[in-house]
Amino acid sequence: MSSLHTSCIFCKIIKGEIPSFKLFETKTAYSFLDIQPTTEGHALIIPKHHGARLHNIPDEYLADILPITKKLAALFEVDHDQDNLEGVGYNVLQNNGRIAHQEVDHVHFHFIPKRNDTTGLGVGWPAQETDFEKLGKLHASLKEKIEKM
Repeated sequence: MSSLHTSCIFCKIIKGEIPSFKLFETKTAYSFLDIQPTTEGHALIIPKHHGARLHNIPDEYLADILPITKKLAALFEVDHDQDNLEGVGYNVLQNNGRIAHQEVDHVHFHFIPKRNDTTGLGVGWPAQETDFEKLGKLHASLKEKIEKM
């Protein structure tokens, strides 16, 4: 097993020190039902490597996250109509840092079925007006950084 911390609640769940309602487990990831769900079927997917933010997790410990997410969609039957975007859906949420609403200092992904307007995740999206000149400048500076990576 990878780097796990003794005081981390999610590390304790992975090690079996704290019980959980396990759904899926691989060599690098673990999924279980959230004990404070926003809706029925709210689950967590966590890497078996302790790290507070996504960029702290080695790539190999992220490899099973999305395949497990797809299995959760099938398990909770929110994957049935692939061409229809209306009706039942789901959110996949991952937060990094307190300002971004992260509560547990171990990377985790929420799988949240969205069956109606009152349960599941509610999201506000304060979009800014399009400014192509500003976007172009940002893009140019990012390309320079990418070339140096």
